[in-house]
Amino acid sequence: MKHGMHSLIALFACGLATVSFAPAALAQEQKPAAGQIIAKRPTFETVSAEQPAEHPLLPVLRWAQAGLTNIRNIKDYQCTFIKRERIDGKLGEHEYYFCKVRHNPLSIYLYFLAPESVKGQEVIYVKGENNNKLVAQPNGFKGRAIGTVELATDGMFAMQGNRYPITELGILNLTERLIASGSQDTKYGECEVKFFKGTKINGRPCTCIQAVHPVPRRNFIYHIARVFIDDELVIPIRYAAWSWPKTPGGEPVLEEEYTYLNLKINNNFTDADFDRNNPAYHFH
Repeated sequence: MKHGMHSLIALFACGLATVSFAPAALAQEQKPAAGQIIAKRPTFETVSAEQPAEHPLLPVLRWAQAGLTNIRNIKDYQCTFIKRERIDGKLGEHEYYFCKVRHNPLSIYLYFLAPESVKGQEVIYVKGENNNKLVAQPNGFKGRAIGTVELATDGMFAMQGNRYPITELGILNLTERLIASGSQDTKYGECEVKFFKGTKINGRPCTCIQAVHPVPRRNFIYHIARVFIDDELVIPIRYAAWSWPKTPGGEPVLEEEYTYLNLKINNNFTDADFDRNNPAYHFH
């Protein structure tokens, strides 16, 4: 996995859950009750039942490929984006952003909500604009001293505290990345897939797809991966992945988690929503 917007200038234990997110506290997640494991996702007709002798990830990939068209038809969305990542072996704290995303051209606006050390920072990225760089406005004294800066999206400063560049942020990118990873995994065995109906993310009913590689192999990039599909919107709103325990019988190691809350789809965003000169923003 690629290492690298916690400071631009310088979810969950192993249970499945009803999760409520707030900057001050994260609710405990609970495992689904017995009987919630289902053979296939029942509310999305494009998921086919698993065929005899086929890889258990193939029904998931059929759903994802069909759902990808739906996601690509979304013009834009806004949300509260929450991420947590392990960088250089250290698990960071939860980071919260107000986020606007437009798919074509790829356009992203982020306002940092928490933690307090980065609150108030802003970032804009528009593909093909601003020399194809991200535009960052630091907070506090640093923001007043140096003002707005342009950073290469994959450069050292932009990648500090991030596993992925800003160009890979968003639900569409997440879905495409999961399809690529799942397609690669179908070349190998040792994969267990389960579906959990009735889980909730921030009160929204979801279906969780869980994939497990029981034994660590060079071919696999995760031990456990969970994707939560919003039952109404039929799009992934949460992804979390763990690596294998460090010691026999130990707990899986959380590597990354991304959650999209309070989604509002197709807001008719204009170029002004991704313009550093927008008077509602604080770029200098």
